[in-house]
Amino acid sequence: MAILITDECINCGACEPECPNNAIYEGGVHWAMIDGTTLSGSYILEDGKSIEVTAKQAPISDEYYYIVPDKCTECTGFHEEPQCAAVCPVDCCVPDPDRVESKEQLLARKERLHLK
Repeated sequence: MAILITDECINCGACEPECPNNAIYEGGVHWAMIDGTTLSGSYILEDGKSIEVTAKQAPISDEYYYIVPDKCTECTGFHEEPQCAAVCPVDCCVPDPDRVESKEQLLARKERLHLK
């Protein structure tokens, strides 16, 4: 499952540089699939929507840091545990109960985001 940041976030920013997928953004900042990945062309999101990887997408939160679920791999293939959760001083980086994914799904996403 992807990790999400709860509204208990204090906007310290400790999580953002730890993400190997560049999936964490400051509240109010637009995001793009290409950020921190090797993607090109278009990308089909988990909800089936196709977007250009360079297209800026609306922020998921305007108030606090957020994680783009389509870019989150829970650090699978990079680290033993989600690094955002490991460094969060208020424990607001938690598993998203609406996005349960297997290790295989997370590894496949990692490979898709970071083609060699």
